[in-house]
Amino acid sequence: MEKQNVWAGLLFGLGVAAFIDETVFHQLLHWHHFYDKSTMAIGLVSDGLFHAVSWFATVGSLFLVADLRRRQAWQPKHWAGAVLLGAGGFNFYDGTIQHKVMRLHQIRYNVEILPYDILWNVAAVSAIALGLYLMKRREAAYE
Repeated sequence: MEKQNVWAGLLFGLGVAAFIDETVFHQLLHWHHFYDKSTMAIGLVSDGLFHAVSWFATVGSLFLVADLRRRQAWQPKHWAGAVLLGAGGFNFYDGTIQHKVMRLHQIRYNVEILPYDILWNVAAVSAIALGLYLMKRREAAYE
């Protein structure tokens, strides 16, 4: 059951982080699209697909949580650590691989990008560290 708690948390964290990224940075602020190397129409389609995947991850994770709760195997603290790990992992992957290696998009355009990159990746690493700490702390409580 512990693995299912971790997977449910990772998926939920990934889904929520992607959902917030899509909603805030893509739709509300118009800073970028998931794929910025083509036309505006392609950018909007890529945003829609990205949004759908984040929604499926979030909903799928909640089905896993419902199953865990039904079997009385849900470990909320372990799950919460995995949520932070999933959210931070998604944002770190986005900030390093998608922004810098693949250059699918940047956080913002026509600004000094370094402060945005630093803040994005520091926040991601902080979420990962806190998630690992919570998961490790919970494991130590059962030893």
